[in-house]
Amino acid sequence: MQASVIITDPYAARIARTLIQDGSVGTMMSVYPESHQLAGQPFGLMEYYAPCYNNGSLLILYFSRISQNGRNIQASSNHSASFAIQSPPSYSLATKPRVSLIGTVTILEEDEGTRKELAECYAKSHPDSKWWLPGGNGGVHDAVWAIFDPHTIYFVGGFGGLHYIGYIPPELYQSYKPASGGRTLLVNAAESIWRYLFP
Repeated sequence: MQASVIITDPYAARIARTLIQDGSVGTMMSVYPESHQLAGQPFGLMEYYAPCYNNGSLLILYFSRISQNGRNIQASSNHSASFAIQSPPSYSLATKPRVSLIGTVTILEEDEGTRKELAECYAKSHPDSKWWLPGGNGGVHDAVWAIFDPHTIYFVGGFGGLHYIGYIPPELYQSYKPASGGRTLLVNAAESIWRYLFP
């Protein structure tokens, strides 16, 4: 028996980029700083992102005061965080591809033109965000634009032994482009395991 799709590193990179391009919500994780009573403990919550960069970096809204992730990142010496992104909800998510990105958060310098470009790109993924975008009439709290740059990529294609599970080199991740018709690629990759088990 042979599966129709066995994921290798390059294929995993393409699926990872497709997951990120087709998605807009993930789980951001950070670590409480030494000054906190929960020092060293992990913290995670759902966060919006927008896939606005050709190299696979993520555009995010950064809240340094009202967001616990924001406060943790600000207190981190290298402003580190991680982002976990999974396939769209469906039956048996355990068989579907998902990816964890570890990287750094950098606040973006912006002028009026840049701010407009960022807002337009972000709003394509999150139309509801117009009420709290930086610089807008509805801008709330301390929202600023930031970029999440991953330096470590860990990929799970599905069940071990059939799909690739492991690290993707950053240069490979950055060089691969998302697949057109991305949802079809994700479905085919996930369903290959069933064709392997039940030919």
